[in-house]
Amino acid sequence: MNQKFHELISEASKVVLDKNVEIRLAITCLLAGGNLLIEDLPGVGKTTLVQVLGKLLGLKTRRIQFTIDLLPADVIGGQVFHPQEHKFVFHEGPLFSQLVMADELNRASPRTQSALLQAMEEGEVSVDGNTWALPRPFYVIATQNPHQQMGTFPLPESQLDRFLMSLELHHASKETEVRILQGEDPRHLLQNVKALFSENEISEALLQVQKVQVSQTVANYIADLLEKSRRAGFEGTPLSTRAGMALVKAAKAWAFMEGRNYVRPEDVQQILVPVLGHRLGGNHGIKRGREWAGALQKSTPVPV
Repeated sequence: MNQKFHELISEASKVVLDKNVEIRLAITCLLAGGNLLIEDLPGVGKTTLVQVLGKLLGLKTRRIQFTIDLLPADVIGGQVFHPQEHKFVFHEGPLFSQLVMADELNRASPRTQSALLQAMEEGEVSVDGNTWALPRPFYVIATQNPHQQMGTFPLPESQLDRFLMSLELHHASKETEVRILQGEDPRHLLQNVKALFSENEISEALLQVQKVQVSQTVANYIADLLEKSRRAGFEGTPLSTRAGMALVKAAKAWAFMEGRNYVRPEDVQQILVPVLGHRLGGNHGIKRGREWAGALQKSTPVPV
C-alpha cells in the first residue's frame, strides 16, 4: 500500500514540478487524518497541487474562494423552504466534498472562517439544531496570504490549531521555471491525470496509520519538545498537549509511508517544523513560527 503512495508522489511531481517534499507532506497530512494550511503568494502552484492530489486520490474535490462578503451559509449550506412539501429542506453547500480547497481563507470575515471549525474538528456541520455528517474521507487544504498583506483577517490561534500541518511552497527554482516555460501548461497536464486509488483503499490506509506504534522513547522526546516550548525565554507560543498529539499523528503517517509499523525519532524530526510552525508562530506568522520550530528542534536532544 505505501508503495502506491510513493507512486502517487511520483505522478503528482510530473504536474507540480520541484515540490516533492511538499507533496509528500500534504499526503502525510491526509493519511494522518488532518487538515493542511498553505501560506504563500499567488502563482506558486497551490491550486494545482490540490487539483492533482484530488484527481490522483479519486476524491470529490471542490474549491471555495473566500472573500470578505462570503457568508457561512455559502460554505455549509442552509435550510430552504419547499412550498409544495410545506417544509424546510437542507441544501448542502460546497463543504460537502471529500477534498475541499479553502482558497485565501484569511480574506473572509472571522464569522465565516469559524464556519470551518466544527467541520475540521468533528467531520460534521450543524444548522438550526440539526447535524449532518460530511463525506469520508474529509480533507481541507486551506491557503492564506501572508498576514502582513492588506485586507486579511488573521486566523485566531484556536483555528490555527485545527490544522495539523502548515507549508510554504515558495517560488520554483530558475531551472524549474525554464522547464515550465518550455513545457506544457500544468492545467492541460491535469486533464490526463487518472485516479490511482479507490475510496476503500484510502479508508484502509487511514486505519493502518492509526495502528502504527509509538514507543515510550518517542513519546518522551515529544514531551521534551512541548516542555521546552513552555520555558521562560522561549519566544514562540507555548505548545499544548494537542500539539503533541498532532506530532504523533503526523509521525505515524510518515512512518507508514516508510513501510514501518512503528515510529522512530527521525520520523518526528521530518514533520516537526510543518506541524509546529503555525502553532508556535501564532499571530507572528508561519514564517516566524517555522524559525522558532527549527530552533526548538536543534535545542532538544534526539534519543538514540
